[in-house]
Amino acid sequence: MKDQFPFAVARVTRRWRKLLDERLKDLGVTQARWTTMVYLQQGGEGLTQRELASLMAIENPTLVRLLDSLEQQHLIERRACPNDRRARRLHLTDPGREFMDVLSARANTLRDEMLDGISLDDIESSLKVFQKIMSNAEKQK
Repeated sequence: MKDQFPFAVARVTRRWRKLLDERLKDLGVTQARWTTMVYLQQGGEGLTQRELASLMAIENPTLVRLLDSLEQQHLIERRACPNDRRARRLHLTDPGREFMDVLSARANTLRDEMLDGISLDDIESSLKVFQKIMSNAEKQK
């Protein structure tokens, strides 16, 4: 049973992302782009590129390319950091906020469909298990 666990988690994660990606296809953003937008919104606007890269656990050059494309789509903007001229703070634009409203609505619908028939107690237990796994993973660093 234990040996199947990581593969089951990976399958669910891949399937969930694939379904959400299909539901967002008409918005013209790739999975990497909408994921970046989600992290930016959850991390709080005004993050630096370095802070966002750390939050996403990706390398800064990879993030820069994603941010360039999001900026070209007018979904985000980079603003100068008042206390550090080298740093740029990231903010959603009005179209970016509208995009996130649509993304959130579609993601919530998918979440409700995917969790249909699962009790709140089971969901809470699962979250506790994932939190413990993450805690154990942090010890491995």
